[in-house]
Amino acid sequence: MYVATVPNRSSPPAILLRESYRQNGKVLNRTLANLSDWPAEKVQSLRAVLRGDRMMPAGEGGFEIRRSLPHGHVVAALATARQIGLDDLLPRRGSRRHRALAFGLMIARLLDPAAKLATARMLDTATASHSLGEVLDLGSVTARELYATLDWLVSEQAFIETALARRHLKEGMLVLYDVTSTYLEGRCCPLAQFGYSRDHRGDRPQLVIGLLCALDGRPVAVEVFEGNTGDPTTVPKQIETLKQRFNLKRVVLVGDRGMITDARIEATLRPAGLDWITALRAPAILQLAVEGGPLQPSLFDTRDMAEITSPEFPGERLVVCKNPLLADERARKRGELLAATEKDLDRIQSVCSGRTTRCAALAKSARRSARSSASARWPSTSRPISKITASASPATPRRSPSRRSSTAFTSCAPAWWPSRPMPPRPCAPTRASPGSSAPSAA
Repeated sequence: MYVATVPNRSSPPAILLRESYRQNGKVLNRTLANLSDWPAEKVQSLRAVLRGDRMMPAGEGGFEIRRSLPHGHVVAALATARQIGLDDLLPRRGSRRHRALAFGLMIARLLDPAAKLATARMLDTATASHSLGEVLDLGSVTARELYATLDWLVSEQAFIETALARRHLKEGMLVLYDVTSTYLEGRCCPLAQFGYSRDHRGDRPQLVIGLLCALDGRPVAVEVFEGNTGDPTTVPKQIETLKQRFNLKRVVLVGDRGMITDARIEATLRPAGLDWITALRAPAILQLAVEGGPLQPSLFDTRDMAEITSPEFPGERLVVCKNPLLADERARKRGELLAATEKDLDRIQSVCSGRTTRCAALAKSARRSARSSASARWPSTSRPISKITASASPATPRRSPSRRSSTAFTSCAPAWWPSRPMPPRPCAPTRASPGSSAPSAA
């Protein structure tokens, strides 16, 4: 017997229960029942019974859901990681277990960042919080295994970073470098030292972490330093990494003004034959902005960016730019600070009123001082001076007072141009050699 569906022109199809039989050597069919009025689920069940499928009772005594693990985000993360070849970066000379656990650690860090003990629990088959461990066939996972996997990754760090450099770095391109710090608890880390805390936790020892990235922001290499290491002193290690391990002869190192200093340029970058892009400090900008200097407000009458030259920076590119949006924002903040100061001074005057004329005089003097100091300050728009610096090849002799190399700098104009002899300081100036990729104006 079987269930047949017979088309019925414009009407719904007929659902018939039929059986086949043989007569005079011919196979014939006959209809046993018309099932057209049956629900579709009931018809499908009958079809399954006639096919001999094993049926389970519904309701009590049927299926029991013991555990249901989230799976969709795991599939998405794994597919993305494999698409970019993340799993191929792990050395194949390692054991399959180490490679699987390392890959699982990376994906788990993306899905649900947690401590190693919690990560071991979410990957373990018995205590999993998602399907990652099952998909990667990790089985039972312990925290000790994860720590052993991290030790294996440290031993293979140079291999992995070299593979990343081959993928994303090439001669003559920009390389981004910056450092950060993180505090930690405990007393067993040999690198933990007290230093400048970006977390505002000066009561805790910390680590300094340097990250080297390609132009598109892809991480290529990372290194951990002692917590009291200054930013500029981390640069030589990165130059060694670029020149020795990655075998790059010429790249442009991009860093902030606190890291790529004049001393570091002269002592490290220039001898290594590398170009650089960084920011000028405020004193250097003020020297360029004096009356009759190369940096004048009229530069920004018809353009937002310009390239200038200065004998203080022979053979270097100086690029200045105006950022009116940032100027407006910082002017707004200045206004809010002045209003808050006025409010506090009014409160002081109201408290002192009727007691003595000296308090009122002091409040009036303080108000006048606050106004004059706010107006005398350079607008915060022009305060940051970023510079792009790339070393010239061959090295160009420099003046002894100025210890800088080729400069491009980007300046942001203030909200107003004061009628003072001193023009506003440019924002985000950049220093760069003529052969570097620093921006320039037409």
